[in-house]
Amino acid sequence: MKLSTAVALRVSNILRERKMSQYRLEKIIAMPHNTMKTLMGERNSSVNLKTVMQIIRGLEMTTAEFFDDPIFESEELEID
Repeated sequence: MKLSTAVALRVSNILRERKMSQYRLEKIIAMPHNTMKTLMGERNSSVNLKTVMQIIRGLEMTTAEFFDDPIFESEELEID
């Protein structure tokens, strides 16, 4: 699994757990819809750290909390 896919899945899971829409998160962090759509879409081949940090802050989490998930522990996680 690509790192960008893992990040998108993690964001989706958190939003689902919090019963929060992607649109609401976009508004909280003032992120354009197309940027979020690209991040969350399968066509995304990379992930920008600045964008991820913006999302993490919008979710009011620490970086450690966000990355503390088995999805990021896989030896097969592609970080290219």
